[in-house]
Amino acid sequence: MISGTSADGIDVALVRFDPEPQLLMGRTYRWDDALRTRLIELGQGGEATSLDELGELDVQVALAFAHAAGRLITQSGLDRALVRAIGSHGQTVRHRPEGTFPFTWQMGDGNVIAERTGIPTVADFRRRDIAAGGHGAPLMPAFHAAMLHDPGEDRAVLNLGGIGNLTLLPGSGAVRGFDTGPANALLDAWCERHTGMAFDAGGAFAATGKPDEALLARLLDEPWFAQPPPKSTGREQFHLAWVESKLGQGALAPADVQATLVELSAVTVAEALRATQPGTARVMVCGGGVHNPVLMQRLAARLPGVVVESTEAHGLHPDYVEAMGFAWLARETLAGRPGNLPSVSGAKGLRVLGALYPA
Repeated sequence: MISGTSADGIDVALVRFDPEPQLLMGRTYRWDDALRTRLIELGQGGEATSLDELGELDVQVALAFAHAAGRLITQSGLDRALVRAIGSHGQTVRHRPEGTFPFTWQMGDGNVIAERTGIPTVADFRRRDIAAGGHGAPLMPAFHAAMLHDPGEDRAVLNLGGIGNLTLLPGSGAVRGFDTGPANALLDAWCERHTGMAFDAGGAFAATGKPDEALLARLLDEPWFAQPPPKSTGREQFHLAWVESKLGQGALAPADVQATLVELSAVTVAEALRATQPGTARVMVCGGGVHNPVLMQRLAARLPGVVVESTEAHGLHPDYVEAMGFAWLARETLAGRPGNLPSVSGAKGLRVLGALYPA
């Protein structure tokens, strides 16, 4: 289970791994509107009113995740006793992997999830990697490598969630991965502000606008984009106030800003690929952005000669790759196997991730 940077819902995947990985059922369940609003405020740098509020939110998130897990199991018709474990990412509210005291925080107490579901729960996956000197993100590259590596070509997996991130899968050599910058988090927020819609369905809003080259240049001037991997980011850095700070004096139509934000995502992905794996032959896309044809078209235009396609072409439902990945990470934790890749996160070494909360 995971709720990503966009906090647009709790993605739940029921996965069988033996003999082959198989998604038995996947669903996305809506957040309570008030809870979602508060989580987004915290995620983009808002301050908590008190320690009591933080403690209560941790439990509220856990209850929402437990309810989502229970709904999926009921809808699947599977005997709950057959579920070996739940892998719960939780909801990130702050990610500060650099500084004197680096940390990351995903809300959703595993104790509550295990208690409410009666199923062993593995949670808190990111903090061990940060304790070992890494960024704690991205965590999906190990799963991507296990599922999608091909020795015959250089590949990349692109997750277009709230933040874009790449996994580089060379035919031979070390797996790497890093965040590329904003994706759906900014697109959704700008769309909601100007249309009232929670997201830009089919890219229709962006399609009515035209990218503004001057605005795009100012957005790309953000120093974070020039940092070499390993690197990660979130709402605390890329949010609407950041966009507004770049708008300048001239008035732009909201649709033109939306189109420019689409171009920002496409450019930052393409430039990152050219800089780190110029021989990439295939980009396999997952996450909500795969359903935005305007964004997919701009990605393809920025990556001439590269196949840009959904992970669906390789048997992985694009909406549930990350949820499946946290089921896989929970499986690795239970087996005592490491789930991070130091070549991705910058950690000092391989580490078993997450904490187990018995039923």
